[in-house]
Amino acid sequence: MSNPSDSSARSPLWAAFGPGILWAATAIGVSHLVQSTRAGASAGFGLAGVILIALVLKYPFFEYGPRYAAATGQSLVEGYARTGRWALWLYLVITVLTGGVIQATVVMFTAYLVGFALGVDWPLALLAAAVMAPGCALLWWGRFRGLDLSIKVVVLLMAVSTLLAAAVGLPRADFSTVALWPGELVGAGVPFLFLLALAGWMPSAIDISVWSSLWTLAKNETSGQRCSVETARQDFLIGYVGTAVLAFTFVVLGAAVMFGSGGEFAAQGTLFSTQLVDLYAATLGAWTRPVVLVAVVTTMLSTTMTVLDGGPRAIERSILVLRSPGTPVQPCGPLYWWTLAALVALTLVVMALFIGNLTTMIDFATTLAFLTGPVLGYLNLRAVTSPEMPPEHRPGPAMLALSWIGIVLLGGTGIFYLITLVG
Repeated sequence: MSNPSDSSARSPLWAAFGPGILWAATAIGVSHLVQSTRAGASAGFGLAGVILIALVLKYPFFEYGPRYAAATGQSLVEGYARTGRWALWLYLVITVLTGGVIQATVVMFTAYLVGFALGVDWPLALLAAAVMAPGCALLWWGRFRGLDLSIKVVVLLMAVSTLLAAAVGLPRADFSTVALWPGELVGAGVPFLFLLALAGWMPSAIDISVWSSLWTLAKNETSGQRCSVETARQDFLIGYVGTAVLAFTFVVLGAAVMFGSGGEFAAQGTLFSTQLVDLYAATLGAWTRPVVLVAVVTTMLSTTMTVLDGGPRAIERSILVLRSPGTPVQPCGPLYWWTLAALVALTLVVMALFIGNLTTMIDFATTLAFLTGPVLGYLNLRAVTSPEMPPEHRPGPAMLALSWIGIVLLGGTGIFYLITLVG
């Protein structure tokens, strides 16, 4: 007679569980730690509605990644290629132009927080190397299975510490500030450009939907079975809901000890995060310091681990599909490792030589990703409504309607942003 644990171990969702957590680990980074926390610090819960709207509008575009992979057995890279080589070239150019800068930013942030946590004053480039080396070693020896298992541990630690810190600070939060739309806050207490940045990068840039589709395929390969579309969607939904919960959790962190304090908050995200740690310890007791410190470090560490794999995996797939259309792709070959090595080297070069210009580079990368987001969202919609997609797995009327609303609103926001830059 089989026992319940055997049945659980064989359940489809448990076997496929993982890509959604990897996606969540990527999304829960600077957008949460800095943007959500700063939203709470500057407006209490006055920007909660903006975060909620952004999460709802972008959901279809991210969900289409695992949906397409589970239904067709291929990634969104192939989906873009079927739309036209121009579409895949566009995605590849965006990825190459933004990948190195985004990785440098994430690693710099993580390295700074690790140095702060350990109390060491090493050069930032050396700390960055120390942060990336274990991640690269994990990918080399553990491959996708090692990343999949490790990220679950890190994300669990991050979730527990962040929720605990928020629970401690919750009694101090002023819930009278809750609003579906910020209204008069915009322009007065909250700059409009910050509102655009908050919505534009919540929960993340749309291009990582490609990573999610690739991780779904990698999970199928390591588990030895192809998950169903419904199972892949459930796995992603778990990660997305977790991402949403932690977005509001970081709002609580900012609102609990920063909102209404009258303090001047650091403009740099790294300093802002360490300021949060210090304020928590000063306001709620020294025992909260390690809890908040674990929360901020694991938040960025999980993002670093997934970025090291996601970028090279997407670039490799795109180049191989462009080089040999219709040929089955064997992932994580020599091109993957050369791309990973190039991105690591680029990160260290930026740390050593261009750290003073990093803000300008970040602005360029984030603006490009923000403005091209609606285009990639449209390409994702094209992929899941294409003839290659089985009719029963295509999005229903509600998802289609939400997709078009998201494309129009995100596109309109991007156009307005360009107008503000010109003006």
